[in-house]
Amino acid sequence: MKTKKEKKSILQTILPAWLRDKIKKQLFKILLTNYTYKQDGIISEMNCEFINYPKFKLAYSMGKKTGSWGGDIHWRAYVACWAAQLCKFKSGDFVECGVNRGGLAMTILIYTNLFETNKKFYLLDTFNGLIESQITEREKKLGIHAKGYSDCWYDVCNTFNSFSKTVRLVRGGIPDTLRLVDSNQIAFISIDMNCAAPEIAAAEYFWPRLVSGGIILLDDYGWPGRLVQKNSFDKFAKERNIEVLALPTGQGLIIKP
Repeated sequence: MKTKKEKKSILQTILPAWLRDKIKKQLFKILLTNYTYKQDGIISEMNCEFINYPKFKLAYSMGKKTGSWGGDIHWRAYVACWAAQLCKFKSGDFVECGVNRGGLAMTILIYTNLFETNKKFYLLDTFNGLIESQITEREKKLGIHAKGYSDCWYDVCNTFNSFSKTVRLVRGGIPDTLRLVDSNQIAFISIDMNCAAPEIAAAEYFWPRLVSGGIILLDDYGWPGRLVQKNSFDKFAKERNIEVLALPTGQGLIIKP
């Protein structure tokens, strides 16, 4: 008699990942029929009325207009908005490392009305995808690659042109561009660079500047194929005697004591 673990291992060997994922989604449809939310890797019966909050609807629609997302990510975006709103009342500026076309940054900007404050929002990215040399062999085997991105620099410049008082666009690879963030205090950091090396470099660089109660939001922490990033941030947190809060959205949340 094989154990449950052994049976699972056999299935993983026989069935490719894409097929296992498809079967899983079909089972969810059969077993969970009265769902209130079904997108971005989540099927849930939980209350998600936040989607219809006027403030969030406006912010999300502005973010979606940037063309950043292949599908809807309401819950993930709302978590980011909630965290950013909390940090709005703390000393320090905002930083996003991994911007792409600016969808999440725009959603946060509008939701928090950050442009009505004296805070700066630094947006750091290559604006043309991942840097191949930063992706480890292990990450490549897990499906991380630098393909599939187009240069969006001029589009992002146009998107945030009306918010030049608040938004600072920083183009280039991390860690090289981190020194261009000239703020001594940081309240909120969003990290989404799809591989561990630049993400950890950013977290280590900004940690001394992150104020007490400040938040680091990790976009990729719990997603399939992102184990290198997860393990790296678990190590980062352990070295500082804290823990990463894993969220069902796939995000990870770090709050500085």
